[in-house]
Amino acid sequence: MMFKKIFIVTALVLQPASIFSQNLSVTEHSNPKSANLDGMSAFEITRLMNSQDAQIIPAVAECLPVISRAIEAIADRIRSGGRLIYIGAGTSGRLAVLDASECIPTFSAPEGQIVGIIAGGDTALRKAIEAIEDNGPLGVQDLKQINITNKDVVCGVSASGMASYVFDGLTYAKECGCVTIAVTCNPENKMKDLVDYFIAPEVGPEIIAGSTRLKAGTATKMVLNMLTTGSYILLGKVYKNFMIDVRPINKKLVNRAQRILQAVLDIDQPKAESLLLASNNNIKVAVLMHTFGWDYETAAAHLNNHPNTSLTHLIEHE
Repeated sequence: MMFKKIFIVTALVLQPASIFSQNLSVTEHSNPKSANLDGMSAFEITRLMNSQDAQIIPAVAECLPVISRAIEAIADRIRSGGRLIYIGAGTSGRLAVLDASECIPTFSAPEGQIVGIIAGGDTALRKAIEAIEDNGPLGVQDLKQINITNKDVVCGVSASGMASYVFDGLTYAKECGCVTIAVTCNPENKMKDLVDYFIAPEVGPEIIAGSTRLKAGTATKMVLNMLTTGSYILLGKVYKNFMIDVRPINKKLVNRAQRILQAVLDIDQPKAESLLLASNNNIKVAVLMHTFGWDYETAAAHLNNHPNTSLTHLIEHE
């Protein structure tokens, strides 16, 4: 009887290690560094989290070659009239929608050029609907509703790489001739052999097993930042290192637009203010007006005739 009791206790001690190390996404593994997490002080928790977060930057750095190729593919498709469409579930979906929504004010991206789709729709942005990530047909349906074509890029975002909603959506996108990208923190999952560009920073297990809002979420945000920022730089949405296509729709952004004009044109604030007003709050148009002495109509027409072209190129080749 005593042997039996000892055996049971031993089994209970050993079982968790085996459960969290076999046949699972690395995002579900137990992190040995945080085995005593529930007994740590607040400072010990923050120190551990900070040390674990230090793994993120080198992990993303390993992915830079494939990220850069994906950026070039996105820029090429947008130049040809295509879109970048994110599809994700849970935390990954929320990060995707966030990145898509911020491209409009930052780069004056046309409405619908960058699309963020999350399983469960807008409700899932504020209220977790975790079970829906297993609904593969819904991923296909959501892409069908926006009429994807072979001009588009579809980027599936899934930290574990196990969301059927994302995988089935990518499978359908591939059938439609789209360029496909996967962003995940599980280097070994079935999306790897499906997509054109597989981006998988290996950040390791979370300090809370399976909580991918932590390291995986941060790494995902970094990758998505690179994809859209890099693409829009290639599309001429940045001049030098300035946000040249920002929409100055509030006081902060109007002041920023004026400072940009002051910096790139070497003019004072009153001149920048009047130039911005004359250009109908379009910084690129304002730069062309000042540089070449054009009126608003001429500068705006020239800009419209050269879409997705950097301002540096327009100035140097005029």
